[in-house]
Amino acid sequence: MSRKGKIELKNINKYYGKVKVLDDVNLEIKPNEFFAFLGPSGSGKTTTLRILAGLEELDKGKILFDDLDITNTSPGSRDIAMVFQSYALYPHMTVFENIAFPLKMDKVAKNKISDLVKQSASKVKIEHLLDRKPGQLSGGQQQRVALARAVVRQPKIFLLDEPLSNLDAKLRLETRVELKNLQKSLNVTTVYVTHDQEEAMTLSNRIAVFLDGKIMQVGTPNEIFNNPKTLQVASFIGNPPMNLLEAEIMNNQLIISGVKIKNYEIKKDNFKKIIVGIRPGELNISNVGIPAKIYLIEQLGDSTIMNLIINDKIVKLKSTENKNFKENSQVFVNINSDKIYLFDPETGLRI
Repeated sequence: MSRKGKIELKNINKYYGKVKVLDDVNLEIKPNEFFAFLGPSGSGKTTTLRILAGLEELDKGKILFDDLDITNTSPGSRDIAMVFQSYALYPHMTVFENIAFPLKMDKVAKNKISDLVKQSASKVKIEHLLDRKPGQLSGGQQQRVALARAVVRQPKIFLLDEPLSNLDAKLRLETRVELKNLQKSLNVTTVYVTHDQEEAMTLSNRIAVFLDGKIMQVGTPNEIFNNPKTLQVASFIGNPPMNLLEAEIMNNQLIISGVKIKNYEIKKDNFKKIIVGIRPGELNISNVGIPAKIYLIEQLGDSTIMNLIINDKIVKLKSTENKNFKENSQVFVNINSDKIYLFDPETGLRI
């Protein structure tokens, strides 16, 4: 019998006092999916996760696990495990006792606990640390203990709240790979909260982009990056994010800063003003094009970010070529016309 783990959120609303922190959140997460909640601080992603866990009450809406309404079910009855940003380990307990704790709470037989703890510790490579206390461990080791404690019960749903944010950059990259492999081996529905786009893009099957208490878009990493539906998503996703330039349409021609964009014809008679989105990697310096001034050059080793001023606005250009450009010099910029995104300036929606 296969284990499921489908999650449905229906019209979830949440207030803190008079402030609406979640506004009609609707979402379906498939069984065994690695699903990311991505958004800046205060966007509602962690509140949604805590509502899933039963740690926060909602003011309106329903939560279904495998078509069963668990909206008013206690956290302990939801067959979930959660890893907190702070890890929340018990400092007076050994690693073994920390991992075993949820099994004891579930009244698992003592003769089974030892084997289950060792199996769980082995999955995250900490079987040699079982006799230590959390205070004797590094941040990365503590994080693995928290993961082992979460998976030892073999829950149907695995909730992770920014679990890598306290690790240094190198360890974050290493742990990210192991976390993805762990989720695959467990074959468990996983919901992962992060503000880090790279984590969301590399780990998840699908992403929900949260902004201001709403889900702005749901899709695969490729869909979110290549087909942003709104100005808000376009300006948030990508590193650096998409440039957004004011433009106008005249005689089916797209015009930016008084310059017609070559090889690009647009038939949108009802638009005079428009917002053009272009990724930093789709701009290049040329002998002709949109006039710009180089404001700041950022050397990243394998690439260069040029901060340009176009119409008093900073526009970022990303290049792998290390040409000898100088700050404050005047240049011209060309746009890859195959990679242009158009947005309605009034609604913010993609055209």
